Amino acid sequence: MSDEPRETDSGQSSEHPGSLWGTRFDGGMAPEMVSLNRSLSVDSRLWREDVRGSKAWAQALRRADVLNPNELSSIITGLEGVAHRIEREGFGAAEEEDIHTVVERMLLEEIGSLGGKLHTGRSRNDQSATGVRLFGMAACDRIREHLLTLCRALHELALRGLHLPMPGYTHLQQAQPIRAAHWALSHLFAFLRDIDRIEVAKDAAGVLPLGSGAVAGCPFPIDREALKDELGFRQVSPNSIDAVADRDWICDLLYTGAMVGVHMSRLSEDLVLFSSLEFGFVRLSDGFSTGSSLMPQKRNPDVAELARGKSGRLNGNLVTLLTLLKGLPTGYNRDLQEDKEALFDTCDTLEVTVPALAGAIKTAQFVPGKIESVMDSQLFATDLADYLVNKGVPFRETHEIVGRLVRLAEQSESPLNELSLDDMRREHEAFEEDVAEVFDWERSTEVRDTIGGTSLKAIQEQLEEVRAHEGKRVGLLFRSTRSALVDRLSYCNANWNALLCSRRFGFVLAGYALLGLSSVQFPLEAR
Repeated sequence: MSDEPRETDSGQSSEHPGSLWGTRFDGGMAPEMVSLNRSLSVDSRLWREDVRGSKAWAQALRRADVLNPNELSSIITGLEGVAHRIEREGFGAAEEEDIHTVVERMLLEEIGSLGGKLHTGRSRNDQSATGVRLFGMAACDRIREHLLTLCRALHELALRGLHLPMPGYTHLQQAQPIRAAHWALSHLFAFLRDIDRIEVAKDAAGVLPLGSGAVAGCPFPIDREALKDELGFRQVSPNSIDAVADRDWICDLLYTGAMVGVHMSRLSEDLVLFSSLEFGFVRLSDGFSTGSSLMPQKRNPDVAELARGKSGRLNGNLVTLLTLLKGLPTGYNRDLQEDKEALFDTCDTLEVTVPALAGAIKTAQFVPGKIESVMDSQLFATDLADYLVNKGVPFRETHEIVGRLVRLAEQSESPLNELSLDDMRREHEAFEEDVAEVFDWERSTEVRDTIGGTSLKAIQEQLEEVRAHEGKRVGLLFRSTRSALVDRLSYCNANWNALLCSRRFGFVLAGYALLGLSSVQFPLEAR
C-alpha cells in the first residue's frame, strides 16, 4: 500500500480531512493545529458571497474555454443546490477549515468530480479576498442607510428645537445662549461626515482581486473586466501581489466605524446628561428607556449608555487590524485570516447600535420649561461685553468690566441682569437704559448671523446644507414634517393644485418614494 495521502470522493485529502492541500504532507495535522487553523465559525457567514463569486468564476472559466457550456450549466446548477442546502440545513457538523472548503465539498456532493474544475486558476487567496469585499460593500450600503436614518432623526429634532432657547456649553459650563436646533445640528454634521467616510470605504472595497491567483496572477485567459462588471466592482486590481494582501479598505471601514462610535458616544453623553433630573432638557420615550429592579422611580437612558459603551469595541477593532497588518511581509500571510472578526464585529455593532440611537432621537422630546428655567443670566456676559464694544469701548477693556460685574452679581447673590444701572455705570459710563435689551435670548442668537451661527437665518442655512448633502448623494430631501415641506416649496406659494403641478414637488414625491416614508402627511395647501 502506498504511503501517499489519499484523496476522498469529495476531493479532499484523507490525511487532512476538511482541507484542500493535504497530499503535500506525510501524516495528519496535529489536533492542536486543527483547532488553531479552523476559521469556519467566523467565515461561515460568507457562504452567500462565496457562492456568488464561484458562479461568476465559472462564467469566467467558460469565457476562457476552460469549461464547455454543459459543464458551466452543471456547475451553476450545483452551486444553486449548495445555496439551497445551506439555507435549508445550515452547515451541520461540517469539519472543514473554512467556508470555501465547505462550499467546494458540497458542490462535489451535488455534481461529482466535475465540481473540481471550478477551482481552476483560482486560489483561496483571491477567492477569500473577493468574498470579504463583496460583504464589505453590502455592509457599507446598509450602514450608510442606518446613518441616514439617524441624520433624518436629528434633522427632525432640530426642527422641533428651531425656536427653543438653550444654554450652549463649553467645559460643561453654561457659556452663551443658542437655539436647541443648533445643538442637534452639531451632531448631525458629524454623522454626515461619517456618511462621506463610509462612501470612501465602499469605494476602496470596490476593487476586484479575483483572477489574481495566489500571488502571480492567473495562467488562463480570464476576462477580469467582465468579472468586475458581473460582481459589481468598480475596477480591477492592478497588481496581483497587492490584490491578495490588501486590507486597506477594511482599515478605512473600521476607522469609519470608530469615528461613528466616537460621534455616537458624544451624542449619547449629551443625552445621558440632558435627560437627567439635574438637567431635564430632553425626555427619552418609554420605548428607549429602562427601569430599575429595586427603585421604582428610575428612568434610565440605557440606549445612550449602551451606544456610548459600544464605542470602545469599535476603537478596539481598528487597533486590532492595524496591529495585525503592521509587521507582515509582502504577499498573503495567514495572519490575514484574523481580519474578519474585527470587520464583522464592527459592522454588526453599527447595524444594531445606530438604528437604536436613531429611534431614541426620533422619539425624544425637548422640555422647554425646564430648559428655560436653568438659563442663567450670566449666559449674556459676552453680549454685555459686545454691548460696550458697540459703544466704542475696546473689547479687552469690556471683558474686564463685565468680569467685575459678574463678580459683583455673585457676591450680592443676584442674577447679572438684576444689577442696577447705577451698579453698571460705576464700572463704565457707556451703560445706558437700553442695556436691558441685552438679556434677551432671541436677540442674542439673532446677532450671531454669520455662516454657522445660531441665528434663525444661519440655522436655516445649515438645514439647507443638510438637505443639499443628502440630495447630492441620492436625490432625496430631508423632509418629514408639514412645516418643513411647505418651507422647501415656498417658491410655489399657491394651493395644492399648484404644488401638484410643480416639477420640484415631483422630485420631493420621488424622494419620499425612495425613502419609503409612507406615513408622511402632505399639506393640503401651502401657507
